[in-house]
Amino acid sequence: MERTNDSILTEFVLVGLSAHPKIQTLFFVLVLWMYLMILLGNGILISVIIFDSRLHTPMYFFLCNLSFLDICYTSSSVPLTLDSFLTVRKRVSFSGCMVQMFLSFATGVTECVLLGMMALDRYVALCYPLRYPVIMRKAIYVPMAAGSWVVGLVDSMVQTSLTMQLPFCANNVIHHFVCEILAILKLACADISTNVISMAGSNLIVLVIPLLIISMSYIFIVATILRIPSTEGKRKAFSTCSAHLTVVIIFYGSTLFMYAKPKSKDDFGTDDEDITEALISLFYGIMTPLLNPLIYSLRNKDVKAAVKTMLGRKLFSDGR
Repeated sequence: MERTNDSILTEFVLVGLSAHPKIQTLFFVLVLWMYLMILLGNGILISVIIFDSRLHTPMYFFLCNLSFLDICYTSSSVPLTLDSFLTVRKRVSFSGCMVQMFLSFATGVTECVLLGMMALDRYVALCYPLRYPVIMRKAIYVPMAAGSWVVGLVDSMVQTSLTMQLPFCANNVIHHFVCEILAILKLACADISTNVISMAGSNLIVLVIPLLIISMSYIFIVATILRIPSTEGKRKAFSTCSAHLTVVIIFYGSTLFMYAKPKSKDDFGTDDEDITEALISLFYGIMTPLLNPLIYSLRNKDVKAAVKTMLGRKLFSDGR
């Protein structure tokens, strides 16, 4: 446990699965494969949306932001996770740990808010279809997406700053694969009530409020769909928002599991419980970005057509 002469912590040690060396290789291969699929799937989705003019609409603009967020979110944590699988104890500098925590927290918060913005977009599209082009014009939906990024960056800056001000004593071992904020707060040798209150406020702003917006939007959306006389019309209307609803359920389910109740230091479990929770957090954090492009491509005819067109052009250009 490295410490300087003036008792300032200089590094953290990520334990990860060091107590279970036989399964580290298996997890390394599995997580690496999932990460590559995330990069491929979301990269293709972003490319299709950018290069196909038919997809230059508010819904796909938000989806492009979501895919880019998923790449940023996983890239901020997965490489460190993979490295921790290859080493017995991964040492990370204090500043490096804070940077990684900042990036992961910022992208996670941004995605929470962005999903709320996407729900508003679907609400306007289905409840006010004739006014949709006027309401959701570029001057509106671009600031909505930009605002999501700003909220994420500001919130992460606040939480990271408060964490950096805490004193850390003898214990610098993090029972996690990455520098996760709850695991780091456990190591502080001071009262973390300010951090707990701040996290609770953060949860209210970036989890509860967007979730309320999503819930209210879908209440009105369902009411509108039920008023459609034909079964086929109802099916088509619901298909336009089913992908977003699926992503919301997966993402918010995992996020609420991890962050809905900030813990005091006394509430943390044993080291084995910490690792179990870390594994759940890891796979929920990877599964959502992995499934997003599949959900939106499999359930969306426009995206599937755009992918076929892009691949067709690529094959045609290669065959020349």
